[in-house]
Amino acid sequence: MKRFGELESAVMDRAWRMGRPFTVRELHDELKAERTLAYTTVMTVMDKLHSKGWLRREAQGRAYLYETVASREEYTARLMRDSLSTSENQAAAFVHFLGQLSDDEAQALRAALEICPPTQGIEDPAAE
Repeated sequence: MKRFGELESAVMDRAWRMGRPFTVRELHDELKAERTLAYTTVMTVMDKLHSKGWLRREAQGRAYLYETVASREEYTARLMRDSLSTSENQAAAFVHFLGQLSDDEAQALRAALEICPPTQGIEDPAAE
């Protein structure tokens, strides 16, 4: 999976922050406060994000009402998964990744491991 481009990221960031269905006009108005963008440019980017499966849309009169399909966290998880799949030695990649975690990130990982059920095929050596 490719990362979002700059404008795709800006659109998705606003869409995630809105947390509700929105029109191209609403998103364009949000973005134009920060940068000069044509309405049609925003519409094209949103159409591409819809085609890629990141936004769903429903016709509402002559316009579409858009909403996100996945959360920001799901997007991040997909990027992490795809990055890991590029390594020929995933154990080494994990070691490098874990070695770069901040204290807060390490705590978040510990909390996630407490919540996440064990994956099939992975045995907990501490359980023996």
